[in-house]
Amino acid sequence: MIHVHLPDGATRALDADSTAADLATAISPSLAKRTVAVVVNDGICDLSAPLPDGANVELVMRTDPRALDLIRHDLAHILAEAVQDLWPQTKTAIGPAIKHGFYYDFDPETPFTPEDLPVIEKKMREIIAAKTPFTCEIWTRAEARAHFEKVGEIYKLALLDAIPEGQPITIYRQGNWLDLCRGPHMRHTGDIGAAFQLTHVAGAYWRGDSNNKMLSRIYGIAFADKAALDAHKTMMAEAEKRDHRRLGRDMDLFHFEDVAPGSVFWHPRGWRLFQTLIGYMRTRQDAAGYVEVNSPDIMDRALWETSGHWQNYRENMFLATTQDDRDYALKPMNCPGHMLIYGQGTKSYRDLPLKIAEFGKVHRYEPSGALHGLLRVRSFTQDDAHIYCTPDQLTDECLKVNDLVLSIYRDFGFDDVRIKLSTRPENRIGSDESWDRSEEALRTALDKAGRPYTIFEGEGAFYGPKLEYVLRDAIGRDWQCGTLQVDFNLPERFKTTYVAPSGEKLPPVMLHRALFGSLERFAGILIEHHAGHLPFWLTPVQAVVATVTDAADDWANEVCKSLRAVGLRVDTDLRNEKIGYKVREHALKKVPVQIALGAREAKDRTITLRQRGTDGTRTLPLADATAVLLQASKPPFGRL
Repeated sequence: MIHVHLPDGATRALDADSTAADLATAISPSLAKRTVAVVVNDGICDLSAPLPDGANVELVMRTDPRALDLIRHDLAHILAEAVQDLWPQTKTAIGPAIKHGFYYDFDPETPFTPEDLPVIEKKMREIIAAKTPFTCEIWTRAEARAHFEKVGEIYKLALLDAIPEGQPITIYRQGNWLDLCRGPHMRHTGDIGAAFQLTHVAGAYWRGDSNNKMLSRIYGIAFADKAALDAHKTMMAEAEKRDHRRLGRDMDLFHFEDVAPGSVFWHPRGWRLFQTLIGYMRTRQDAAGYVEVNSPDIMDRALWETSGHWQNYRENMFLATTQDDRDYALKPMNCPGHMLIYGQGTKSYRDLPLKIAEFGKVHRYEPSGALHGLLRVRSFTQDDAHIYCTPDQLTDECLKVNDLVLSIYRDFGFDDVRIKLSTRPENRIGSDESWDRSEEALRTALDKAGRPYTIFEGEGAFYGPKLEYVLRDAIGRDWQCGTLQVDFNLPERFKTTYVAPSGEKLPPVMLHRALFGSLERFAGILIEHHAGHLPFWLTPVQAVVATVTDAADDWANEVCKSLRAVGLRVDTDLRNEKIGYKVREHALKKVPVQIALGAREAKDRTITLRQRGTDGTRTLPLADATAVLLQASKPPFGRL
């Protein structure tokens, strides 16, 4: 006899070796029909797994949000079975559940095409309709090796070899098809339901290594019900309209070239946007007491060894060896350079907090398959800053950064911000004591600010825990942008100090802080959030002065010069084209204000103004129009 504890506090007595399915049946046959998995002591398991004595047990219905990953994982298996049913010679690699869906990597005789997806999806629905049970089997390593060698599943053999000795080899079977898998899975294929769709095919290197073979990856989306699936498809259609890469072309902001993968070629309009972001942040930082510096882009290996990057981050760094046999690295982060700047001269406690900021270009190696427009690049600019303070100042400085970053996001139209506290990773530097102090400082700051947050165990940087600020955009997508990290380690590694009131030399506490994060990425997020229709104060071209007739050219140039003189970003369009053509073209480029000038406007010295978001046009004296545009162009610093 065993006893298990239920969420309502009740205890149930069961026969030894009873499973969660037995428990559900004992409680209620109707409950058993709705139950698809079980949580045992905080871990989700199959219903067929024997329950341990004394366990805390919670039955999981298909409608439970925790069942969604199971639905997606099961679908990956169904996808693989369908593909091998249709093309038996295809080899299988891996197939996890992912955000919004699932994928599976295959090595087919001929790469899949979009035309294959409806055929595969039809076969998947046949497998689901059969309601074939998922069963878990424990094999010996030798049995598994013999089977996968026999059927030629070379990728499964590699995955088998990666399982540490002593760990069980679990095989999940659905009918005659089986896979090497840790599980868990639901009861049978029918639990999956119909709310899924295969979306696209992509290439993916085996294990993400470009030196390995390119496999064929099939992606799908999946949800608990059709309403959620339809809502996601609507959101994805809207996301496609907002894709910053397409809008970047339409608005003539930037492009990319194969000669510099993951690096941006900014066009004049895009560079205006980029510089406007820097100007905004510079103003906010100056008001908050930061001083701006600049550090070298390439530095000697010895610096990166001192910082720990060489030992812990080298695979992400661009390296170079010069003719005198010195090893260098392009900086992936600005913090070591700032440590050297701080280390110049003696610092007193009276000098702290010292806030050093830099718009620093950093370089990080990202696999080519991971690059994605402005959102995932290899070369980018951080609005980076490091705050050096005493332990007594630490909590207040964390609170100030928290308030600043939330204020900045509100200025850009992001009011829905979530905060993640990421704690110590397995691969880290520094003592447990310093990590304890760092994590406690961030918790205390958030608690004092009254901000809710979620803890993500093990996701901190190798040198310190961090807060991550996640923005939710206009169509419900989440973007991780700003970070705040507490670091007791780097000051000790660089032997930097300040003179305490007692005269003792002590290491300062270091806060790593980025608010936009990557300016390139933040620009891409902004473009998508606003669907290209950036706020007037931020848009790179605020107005275009377009002529109806060449008789108005002189007046157009005078109007443009006058508007530019007061700081507005204005271009002219004097081409011999119809005004309707000009209006449509500049609307495509998301120019918010268009000024049309004909012979009458030139004679009366007026302008005809068309503003985005308003009906019709207005004819105004230049001075009145200038006042209207100047008012709209003011950045909303510190919007509440």
